[in-house]
Amino acid sequence: MSKRQGKTPRLDDADLSLRLGRSAYERKLEKQQRLLTRIQQAYLFSGKSAVIVFEGWDAAGKGGTIRRISAALDPRSFKVWPIGAPRRYYLERHFLLRFMERMPPNGAITIFDRSWYGRVLVERVEELTPEKRWRAGYQEINDFERMLSDDNTRLVKLFFHVSPEEQLARFEERLRNPLKRWKLSYEDFRNRSRWNDYATAIDEMFERTSTDHAPWHVIPANDKKHARIAAMKIITDCLSSDVDLAPPVLDETVLNAAKEHIEMTPSLVESLAGRTE
Repeated sequence: MSKRQGKTPRLDDADLSLRLGRSAYERKLEKQQRLLTRIQQAYLFSGKSAVIVFEGWDAAGKGGTIRRISAALDPRSFKVWPIGAPRRYYLERHFLLRFMERMPPNGAITIFDRSWYGRVLVERVEELTPEKRWRAGYQEINDFERMLSDDNTRLVKLFFHVSPEEQLARFEERLRNPLKRWKLSYEDFRNRSRWNDYATAIDEMFERTSTDHAPWHVIPANDKKHARIAAMKIITDCLSSDVDLAPPVLDETVLNAAKEHIEMTPSLVESLAGRTE
């Protein structure tokens, strides 16, 4: 049985008034992106892996945050999976299968833009799955996430929360901006009409699946700049905890080959070989 977190997050606890100015945002963004680059390098050479789950209201800013994270990471060991409705192949199999197939290999980091939590959110609210099955989903998800943790995969779960008024303003912006219009869909408005049903499902999701090894983090997202930095800070804190972020030591064969072509001081050689601080 998964151990629940001491304090379970709730939507109403999020302070949606939080803001971040442009200069502070740009300074913090650069810092977080540099740290993400170091974390990816450390994971690549240590064999660790990580999964970052993005959930949230439509137009809450998940995509913009993912783009800022992606800008700092090498795509050779980083992957973003956008999750939509499952195709028939997966509808005929256990709902977790398509996510198991997309888990990162050793040394890699994976983001899920929406995730297995669709089982207890959209499938629940839209009555796409029998109640007995989506209720069983809580424990199935907890068991799945415990397996990931036991397999040395770090898991970060983020929920981007906005007010109904802010969401509507962003829908209008998408409607008026030709470059953003593709993001707007009928489902956005349909889901909005069931806001209270989704809010109930979200809070129960937090209550049932926020555990010590995989806690939920609610990101106040009425201000996009604040949300991006808050989310990236949680990610870097989790992924860097107890991880050596020092640059990797060069393999001796590489170092010897380099010395034949590049003039290096003794102190630089020692540094590259990991023999000094």
